[in-house]
Amino acid sequence: MTTQNAAPDFEDRMLSLGLARVSEAAAVASAGLVGRGDERAADQAAVNAMREQLNLLDIRGTVVIGEGERDEAPMLFIGEEVGSGQGPEVDIALDPLEGTTLTAKDMPGALTVIAIGPRGSMLHAPDVYMDKLAVGPGHAPDVVTLEMAPAERVEALAAAKGCRPGDLTVCILERPRHEAMIAEVRATGAAIRLITDGDVAGVMHCAEPETTGIDMYMGAGGAPEGVLAAAALKCMGGQIFGRLLFRNDDERARAARAGITDLDRVYSRDEMVTADVIFAATGVTGGTLLPGIRRGSGWIETTTLLMRSRTGSVRRMQYRRRAS
Repeated sequence: MTTQNAAPDFEDRMLSLGLARVSEAAAVASAGLVGRGDERAADQAAVNAMREQLNLLDIRGTVVIGEGERDEAPMLFIGEEVGSGQGPEVDIALDPLEGTTLTAKDMPGALTVIAIGPRGSMLHAPDVYMDKLAVGPGHAPDVVTLEMAPAERVEALAAAKGCRPGDLTVCILERPRHEAMIAEVRATGAAIRLITDGDVAGVMHCAEPETTGIDMYMGAGGAPEGVLAAAALKCMGGQIFGRLLFRNDDERARAARAGITDLDRVYSRDEMVTADVIFAATGVTGGTLLPGIRRGSGWIETTTLLMRSRTGSVRRMQYRRRAS
């Protein structure tokens, strides 16, 4: 219900199908560049398509998690306004192509990702690193924490699940900065699934351990991706914690411009995403979470994960269209 002078309500149900179209369009646009070795072209194709579709939605949207700051990104930059200019004011977090390298090399796990929530509902995370820790639903609050050492996290989660550490699998980005963490986790007997890119998908895997085989995610990755992952877990269930990491004064200045004053704060899922959101992800290259784009004689098919945190609904939608 709205009054003449009030802003329109955030009608997540009405917006959800439109959001799926945004995600699908970005995936379809990048499809022709899978395996072509051109990361920049694949990303730009997804950005262009996502922006075009966003401008068809009846929203007054502001990109709060995007391709970078305005002088670094020609489209879908942080602060860019999108939508028709009618409808509710919303925050938008997006990654038009999460896994540009995966797409260019035709490796598994590339997705297009977008989340929308009411204005002011998402942490304006600067483009710095974030130390992240995530587990799936059904556990007591703080069953694991960032203050625990990696081995302690594994042991605590195993105790909560009533299993041995060796029965768990932890997802970690394969980076030199994680070598000590990887060694400590392996020393517990737990298995590790190393990923080369795509830590939004890595966190999302924790929400469905029976399907994906992933019980926990940990390690440092992009802070914007941490907010997107929190939006996904807001819908799917699970816990995520994040603490911003700063390498220099320039990165601290970015945090200040984003309105962040407590540089040591640990953010929970509901502090990164404070209100109900809708979330969509479409597979570009096949992975455990979503199948990739399929092509046939004259058609192209995508699979999209569409979720609403208000209802906890999780839909997997197949969409086939004529190939252009």
